[in-house]
Amino acid sequence: MGTLLVAIGSFVGFIIAYHTYGRWLSNRIFNLDETAVVPSQQMRDDVDFVPTKKEVIFGHHFTSIAGTGPIVGPAIAVLWGWVPALLWVIFGSIFIGAVHDFGALVVSLRNRGQTIGEVAGRIISPRAKILFLLILFFALTIVLAIFGLVIATIFKIYPSSILPVWISLPIAICVGFWVYKFNGNHWIASLVGLIIVYFCVYLGAYHVDFLVIDADPFAFFNSTMIWTVILLAYCFAASVLPVWVLLQPRDFINSHQLLVALGLMVVGILVACVTGQANLAESAPPIANLADLPSGAPPIWPFLFITIACGAVSGFHCLVSSGTSSKQIANEKDAKFVGYGAMLLEGALAVIVILACCAGVGMGKFNLDKESNNYVIAKTADGEEIKGSDAWNDRYRSKPKWADYNLGAKVGAFVEGGANFLSAIGIPLKLGVCLIAVLVAGFAATTLDTATRLQRYVIQEIGATLRVPPLKNKFAATGVAVVLGGMIAAVPGIYKPSPAVQAVPVKQVATESQIATTLKSGQQDNPSQSLSKSGETKSAVLKPLYGSGGMILWPLFGATNQLLAGLAFMVTVFYLWRRGKTIWFAAIPMCIMLIMPAWAMLWQMFHGAAGTDPGGWFWTMEKNWHLFTFGCILLGLQIWMIIEGILIWPKARNVLEESLPALTPNSNLTSSAGRSC
Repeated sequence: MGTLLVAIGSFVGFIIAYHTYGRWLSNRIFNLDETAVVPSQQMRDDVDFVPTKKEVIFGHHFTSIAGTGPIVGPAIAVLWGWVPALLWVIFGSIFIGAVHDFGALVVSLRNRGQTIGEVAGRIISPRAKILFLLILFFALTIVLAIFGLVIATIFKIYPSSILPVWISLPIAICVGFWVYKFNGNHWIASLVGLIIVYFCVYLGAYHVDFLVIDADPFAFFNSTMIWTVILLAYCFAASVLPVWVLLQPRDFINSHQLLVALGLMVVGILVACVTGQANLAESAPPIANLADLPSGAPPIWPFLFITIACGAVSGFHCLVSSGTSSKQIANEKDAKFVGYGAMLLEGALAVIVILACCAGVGMGKFNLDKESNNYVIAKTADGEEIKGSDAWNDRYRSKPKWADYNLGAKVGAFVEGGANFLSAIGIPLKLGVCLIAVLVAGFAATTLDTATRLQRYVIQEIGATLRVPPLKNKFAATGVAVVLGGMIAAVPGIYKPSPAVQAVPVKQVATESQIATTLKSGQQDNPSQSLSKSGETKSAVLKPLYGSGGMILWPLFGATNQLLAGLAFMVTVFYLWRRGKTIWFAAIPMCIMLIMPAWAMLWQMFHGAAGTDPGGWFWTMEKNWHLFTFGCILLGLQIWMIIEGILIWPKARNVLEESLPALTPNSNLTSSAGRSC
């Protein structure tokens, strides 16, 4: 029953927080006014600025901020025990993450829908604007890369998810035109779309396999990289189309699909707990013994606070709040529902992930039986089913080195645990695996296309600030965003022997490339060695496996993401400081989110660099110049930003920032075309 109590207690806590702390912020701090003119009305163009019903914008906002962050992060963090992960998710969501999202949304709403970077230029200093925009640029580049790799990894490991994920695109376009051009009911259209998606889930699980890309024999063009390229090409198209054509309706449908899947998991947790199938206490340790951790595993302090990013607080959310959501909210009062409420729901998702990766995984390890083409519970040599702590240890303790755990293994823990929960209510494991895989890919896809649109805004703002005319064009800016994201996503993570090349003497093989970071401990014991007929040791030519560097990018994503949250808090604090408002509730989280990520970034950059602890890098990485270079740049920008804040702080109390220039007839686009979804 412990599993059930954790779930119910967490969900009730989030509901109470919404109606108490959220109400206090809404009424006493931000003073939301339903009569205020919002950017979606003031700047309406029916492309980016579109007045939207709060249910629809909530779906877009929630699916965009959620992504795979609250899935991959908790799936990794339970390594240190489920109690620390759970506490950070609950209290982090209520007092830090939801406040961060809510604050960024309100500040943007009251500044004509400007991004948090633009607002920083007026609230803090003009130099702060370009500094913040550069930080946003680097952060979004990493987001595009890592989320593209996550979806590509899902497609590779769970090909049954491919059809339902892609079928949502034409469905969304039809829904968009039906609602906006033919005055159709968006609820009916979404319901029909949802039925089609779930029918495709069934087809994907049992009948469709023609979409599988098997290009792994070609080391330079493996299936993960091919899917990443395809996904980025989709992002280019999605991010330049009007939001009502694809972004809004797809997110609306996805939000329903995701909520249905999460609802089924909650019911599954309930049934599994009542029937005694799930036992959190017996499956995973509440607090891990350091001696049991894999070699090279990072310390819980400070890495818990950057590993679980989106499940507790995420800097990326300020970009969604100020980049797209603030341009679509039709009533300022909706900001609490969208900004504060969506983050609490994401916290609930992270709680479900923790339970799935512990109690769910403990319900039994399963394998695909090739004869029956179904999943069956794995058994030991003695014929006993692998369940409980044995199943969890197989997932989290079976390999001696932390570098041996890849991105797919972490996502797989949630998929396996979630499918076990669904099996408790009678859903076959194979169908359950497809449902959860589509859940993960759907979350990541909505974040991916939103991030591309946000990066376009950032690049256009940087171009306008630096007076670079070509970047004012949205197609050029989007192209730059996609290409850079693809370049980062192509980071090789491991080396793979080329099957097309004959074995050659060892001395002729280059040991490491100068242009790629490798995971030495993540390779097989001697993957490049083979014995010739004469018994002489030979070595095949090794090629970098592009697109396999997800574990290189994840720690960089976590630290960058949380640094961005701290800086977004700084903008909110200055906004309130200039108006003589209470700031402690935002200032304390600001300090936490500036210190913890910087600490983690420095640890990653220097721990083991002198050779005293060769295996001490996060993910056990050697010569990680990608992380080191990005780390130096981001920390330098952060320090400069903090200095800018310190210099202006004494002068800003009760002094309002410079007002925005008056709108001209050309800038105040109030077209009546279209219809609010």
